Amino acid sequence: MKHVTRAILTDIEGTTSSISFVKDVLFPYARRALPGFVREHGHEPEVRRWLDAVAIEHGSICNDEVIVETLQGWIDEDRKHTALKALQGMIWDAGYRDADFTAHIYPDAAPALRQWHAEGLPLYVYSSGSVPAQKLFFGHSDAGDLTPLISGWFDTEVGGKREADSYRRIADHIGLPASDIVFLSDVVAELDAAREAGMQTRLVDRLQDYPQPRLGTDASGHERVTGFEQVSLANA
Repeated sequence: MKHVTRAILTDIEGTTSSISFVKDVLFPYARRALPGFVREHGHEPEVRRWLDAVAIEHGSICNDEVIVETLQGWIDEDRKHTALKALQGMIWDAGYRDADFTAHIYPDAAPALRQWHAEGLPLYVYSSGSVPAQKLFFGHSDAGDLTPLISGWFDTEVGGKREADSYRRIADHIGLPASDIVFLSDVVAELDAAREAGMQTRLVDRLQDYPQPRLGTDASGHERVTGFEQVSLANA
């Protein structure tokens, strides 16, 4: 069966960008900044919305200090919680704008994204990080502002990244058959879910993030690349 590539959907962490940047720069920055951020902005409606969501999930929580400690614990656990991701995104906004850091992007990723965009392929991002955090990431990258290249953004509000229905919803939002979309990710379970939904898949297996290559059965039948320059979009 022949497939045509009419759109590309990409993950961020471990795919366009190093896992270490998120774990060694972004997470510690947010963890340190959380107490002051909540003290200063906890009364603002959008911040309060997410703080209250954490409190409701843990019925015993009744004050912001405990909520902050809970959120810091979630950061330590690398928990993929929508409230945490939203609050982290707000904190990172200040960090990016104050030029405390720029977002890492692999040297092969930016040229490929630019080339695909120039060829008329719509590009989309799907990450566990909130959409505002994604836009900050691409807007303040080592390669400059890449947001004009991106046609749409998806986070866990569309569903979990290891659930096939999430990819079906994304395809519906994009307005293309899932089979016309190529999903790029470093996580095999995410690729399995995308494939179940009908998408084409590429396992991005970077040596810097995965010193032990995922080969054979470890690749779960997904086409494996070690960088974006190896991604083939020819009809298959």
